[in-house]
Amino acid sequence: MFGAVETMSVSFFYGDEEFLMEREINSLREKLLDKNFSAMNYKYIKNPNYQDFISFLMTQPMMFGAQMIVIDIENFFGNITFEDYQINEIKAALENISPSLHIILTLVFERNSKRKPDSRKKIYKVISSCAKMQEFATIPLYKTDDFVNFVNKEGKKQGITFEKPAALKLIEQVGNNLRELSKETEKLVLIAYPKNKITEQMVKDICITNDDLLSLTDKLLVGKKASALKEFRKLCDKQFPLILLSAIQTNLRRAIIIKLNEKILPTSEIAKMTGFTDFLVQLQQKKLKSADLKELVKLKRNFAKAEYNIKSGKALDVQAEIELAFY
Repeated sequence: MFGAVETMSVSFFYGDEEFLMEREINSLREKLLDKNFSAMNYKYIKNPNYQDFISFLMTQPMMFGAQMIVIDIENFFGNITFEDYQINEIKAALENISPSLHIILTLVFERNSKRKPDSRKKIYKVISSCAKMQEFATIPLYKTDDFVNFVNKEGKKQGITFEKPAALKLIEQVGNNLRELSKETEKLVLIAYPKNKITEQMVKDICITNDDLLSLTDKLLVGKKASALKEFRKLCDKQFPLILLSAIQTNLRRAIIIKLNEKILPTSEIAKMTGFTDFLVQLQQKKLKSADLKELVKLKRNFAKAEYNIKSGKALDVQAEIELAFY
């Protein structure tokens, strides 16, 4: 794969598994760029306009070796419409990239959405004719063996092996989020030391389940704040509060999307917006039947404010700051 990239200066990475895409980019960066000038020769650009995009494609590498530019082109597959002359200029620029310049175009979709780039768009036709295409898709939950292999590979990097029941328990508790599986594996390595094998009991002791997080959020949704706060404090014994905050905000955001659109959009459309399956959307709609939309929005704002205070250094106690957001 890497050999192919070296002979083709443009790649198009797309899909709903951002973690694998990120890893591939980092791997290519290490392989293709001079380590002494990697920071100087690497750029990440998000949603450029047409003129800036053309300028980046025409970049001439400096004297410090190869250069890599990663360009997120989500906006190109949104409402932007290109004129024919612009499409022709983009095609010409893509076909004449300097051999020592590596352009990686990226398009990331919501996790589990199973979406693909719109092949009807002119920009897609141009990119697909000029770039090496690679999809990064989430692994379906039913492909248990793929997840077990992934977990074992993560462990082997750090000299650790998983007993099969332990790997299955980890997958059961974390789901198909590869980034989270990788993080949980790192924690388990520390817990296992000096042993080099992960047991099922270790997984039970250290890993928070999706059910734990959903239980916490569900209590918030129905106004059981004291009970939700108690659950949060219990989970803090296993996980850093800021990580829990991120999960709470994600679940609240999904709840707001579902509540806002339940009478407007079909279940399938809401599923795409939230990353849920149709069944999970219907399940959440039942849970949210008595939920107050204004209260959900207020809670989301509270937690967003808590995150800002923590990351900006205004909060002296991370856990206490998050607990204030419950009310």
